[in-house]
Amino acid sequence: MTDTTAFPGIATRPTSIHTDDTAKARLKKRYAAELRFKWLGAGAVGLAALFLILLLSTIVTEAIPALRMNYLTLPLDLSAAKVDPAKLDTVNYDAIVQDALAAKVPDASSRQDRRLVRGLVSTGAGLLLRQDIAKDPSMLGKTVDYAVPVDDFADLYFKGLLADAGSVSALTGEVTASADSGDVDVTFSSDAILAIARGAGATEGEGGVLQLTSGASSLLVEMNGGTVKLTQLAKGADGGVAAKGLVLKKLSGTAPAANGTASLRIIDMPESSRKISDKEIVWLDALKAQNLVESRFNSIFFFSGASREPELAGVWGAIVGSFLTMVVTLAIAFPIGVAAAIYLEEFAPKNRWTTLIEVNINNLAAVPSIVYGLLGLAVFLNFFGLPRSAPLVGGMVLALMTLPIIIIASRASIRAVPPSIREAALGIGASKVQTVFHHVLPLAMPGIMTGTILGMAHALGETAPLLMIGMVAFIVDIPGGFTDPATILPVQIFMWADFPEPGFQQKTSAAILILLAFLIVMNAIAVILRKRFERRW
Repeated sequence: MTDTTAFPGIATRPTSIHTDDTAKARLKKRYAAELRFKWLGAGAVGLAALFLILLLSTIVTEAIPALRMNYLTLPLDLSAAKVDPAKLDTVNYDAIVQDALAAKVPDASSRQDRRLVRGLVSTGAGLLLRQDIAKDPSMLGKTVDYAVPVDDFADLYFKGLLADAGSVSALTGEVTASADSGDVDVTFSSDAILAIARGAGATEGEGGVLQLTSGASSLLVEMNGGTVKLTQLAKGADGGVAAKGLVLKKLSGTAPAANGTASLRIIDMPESSRKISDKEIVWLDALKAQNLVESRFNSIFFFSGASREPELAGVWGAIVGSFLTMVVTLAIAFPIGVAAAIYLEEFAPKNRWTTLIEVNINNLAAVPSIVYGLLGLAVFLNFFGLPRSAPLVGGMVLALMTLPIIIIASRASIRAVPPSIREAALGIGASKVQTVFHHVLPLAMPGIMTGTILGMAHALGETAPLLMIGMVAFIVDIPGGFTDPATILPVQIFMWADFPEPGFQQKTSAAILILLAFLIVMNAIAVILRKRFERRW
């Protein structure tokens, strides 16, 4: 290879500390560090997005079942013999619903079975019927098909959230019914059911008999004549499997058909470990087979108040309470906060006292919210004697908590207005007050409104200060004013999350979605207002 120094007419580039190999290595190392930092930043954003997606997906998955409700359509006898139009207040509406339900489940003869049947529909069915009759008196005097909400456990079963069930279809067997005891003996041509029974938790008894204990999964055989719960199985000498069970349900009172094709259902969860029994499962399946069960939009959840029964609990009372509380908070915090910011920025002298006030305002923004609740309990309730658990008191407490945020945001917005605006206004003869209210404040208003809405959104999600003033009370009625007992969405979510009934788990997630929707709307309004009123100077 020819050396470049062999050509005397060509000058070589001089080597320096910025172009030598060491400098190139340092540059390469710097580029590598910048690339690593870039990927670390992207990884952090991606990790945060992953956790956000996981959180939202979990909440949405839990909340979707609460948006629909299963109803049972029953023919209710509202004739004059049952309902006297002149004495509607004395009618036992619950009995009317229970009589119609009992007619659909005629084989529930014992007292315990009748009690189980009554538990298939909501305890508030009679109250809902009474309200609908008051709205539509034309229902009286005839038999009407009326849809009543089912019990929360029945609703969860229809949604597939209460008892996991698998099925093994087309098990051919010879069925024999005993008229004396009601027991049913089934002989299957295959011993596959033995393996199923062993997997279901059956215990080995004498003579190779598998006994299904109370802690085992349930084996339900559905056939033309009814449904049988298998309790004992044994392998016969001819290779068949003899199964013995108890009749849970007979359709039209007929005996199970002989030599029929049976379908085996496996309820994985033991009967003692779930809130719904095998009998209730069979009755619910029979009602659904008659096309009496319908899934509808859960209007009760969105347009009713709180309730101890999960299927009757709603968020409308909490939504109204949240709205009234936010109105009080805004009416107090916004004018006081903006006025304080204007005074501190435009009129207050710069001395040690104003500096002390500014430092304390900044410190108040970091005070735990429960401290404001203690202040509200001591001052508003105990000293002034204001009504407990009222939106008026809740709004005053949240206003105290929001004030520092509004003052800080308003001062920053006022400070961002260029001094030339003030100088121009003063130069043409405007007074100090006219300069502030005619020129400075309109230009600062987008930032002030944005800070106010964000402060209100922060107040809407607070729970601790409201717990201290009694807004955790159980409120059934919808509040009609600022002094009526009420609660707000975060407190309602807190209460539902503490209830043991599984039906409230879905209601909790659905209420969280509504709260998140409110917060998103409020943040969107803040962005729109900023874009709408923002001015260039």
